Amino acid sequence: MSKKLVINPKLYDILDNAPEEEVSRQEYFIEKLREEVEEREKRLGRKLKCMVNTFGCQMNARDSEKILGVLEKAGYEEAEDEKHADFVIYNTCTVRENANNKVYGRLGYLGSLKRKNPDMIIALCGCMMQEEHVREKIKETYRFVDLVFGTHNIFKFAELVVNAVYTNKQVMEVWDSTDKIVEELPIVRKYSFKSGINIMFGCNNFCSYCIVPYVRGRERSRKPEDIINEIKTLVEDGVTEIMLLGQNVNSYGKELETPMTFAELLSKITEIDGLKRIRFMTSHPKDLSDELIEVMASSDKICKHLHLPVQSGSTEILRVMNRKYTKEQYLALVDKIRARIPDISLTTDIIVGFPGETEEDFEETIDLVKKVRYDSIFTFIYSKRTGTPAAKMENQVPEDVVSARFDRLLDVVQKISNENMEKLTGFTVEVLVEDVNSQLEGYVTGRLENNAIVHFKGDKSLIGKYINVTLDECKGFYFIGTAKA
Repeated sequence: MSKKLVINPKLYDILDNAPEEEVSRQEYFIEKLREEVEEREKRLGRKLKCMVNTFGCQMNARDSEKILGVLEKAGYEEAEDEKHADFVIYNTCTVRENANNKVYGRLGYLGSLKRKNPDMIIALCGCMMQEEHVREKIKETYRFVDLVFGTHNIFKFAELVVNAVYTNKQVMEVWDSTDKIVEELPIVRKYSFKSGINIMFGCNNFCSYCIVPYVRGRERSRKPEDIINEIKTLVEDGVTEIMLLGQNVNSYGKELETPMTFAELLSKITEIDGLKRIRFMTSHPKDLSDELIEVMASSDKICKHLHLPVQSGSTEILRVMNRKYTKEQYLALVDKIRARIPDISLTTDIIVGFPGETEEDFEETIDLVKKVRYDSIFTFIYSKRTGTPAAKMENQVPEDVVSARFDRLLDVVQKISNENMEKLTGFTVEVLVEDVNSQLEGYVTGRLENNAIVHFKGDKSLIGKYINVTLDECKGFYFIGTAKA
């Protein structure tokens, strides 16, 4: 039997007095949440703690920074794990079916924690929540979850939490779409010296295997002046490296009132004083322009690293995937990029075992990998996603065949990547130190411009600094180096 909905009368007063303007409205709800947190802390005699667990891509990671920003401003302190948290939120991914199963598995554990701590608030958000069958399962099986929302109304997080706090029934608010972009809210960055920046949201490509357009909605670009002002504020706060984020950054600006290309935006960003490194992802090959290649080639700030997902080397499979380019067109694009930027580092995504993939199709992929010679590849075994056209295709490839192909591809990828990395051995390069190495005592970890990793002796005082490091030894996907005096 479900609980009868009971609403604390205090909620009506809170809602009646809330401002209409969105940023002011959410700041108002953050303050109301803070008042509730302080009351609970007095009753419990301790500080309240929160845990934000992120699944999925860098877009999700950026969203989680916003969520944590709201919670910390409301008075929560960050917990080490769910066991010690009074507020737990899972920011979910749904690109692959096993991502959903992982969340369901963790929810059982959260249910046991809530029985021990009835005051615990449990929330779910992100791409997985945009799927109706997921929401129905949560309603039926995980009634102890207090709050569910999706990708389009994350900016209303504080308001939604306040609603959940003052009712004794699950609050579920998931929007199908939105034209709103609200970014001027608190944020807690994982790194003080680098940050991701959302430049657009959604995707219009509808690749036949991908659920993203259905859960993230249509493409919506932020105004260039808002992006530039945000970056300038971050630089003033000590950020020297930024990552421009979008499902397909190459299509940025097409729907703006005054259209602007991604290359034009990128060129403006390079003019910001104090910004040292610029990265971006993800780039769809069909939209990568000559103008963008020229901007990358002419700027010292734009990292000479390009993630250019190909997904398959077979033109026929690419057609069925709805990727809108052929193998030959992709290779011609790579040649054009390398002709203008010879030292570019190229990485990609490849799906193995897409429905209908024959041995000949797979050999086409191997051939493409050998011709492009990527520095690294993210390889994925095809995962059937309910709700996508590919999930309904009848000619699914047998698991044993897919597994064998995956291993063969991995062998080729590792060999080429190692050969590419070895060529850098002995060179001295500039490295941004990101963290203390957790595996090698007395070492720190840094990232090269080409996105490769190097470990070298140092301490936490180096974090956030640019250090010249000699790459002494290649260890496959990373280097061991020595800092120059």
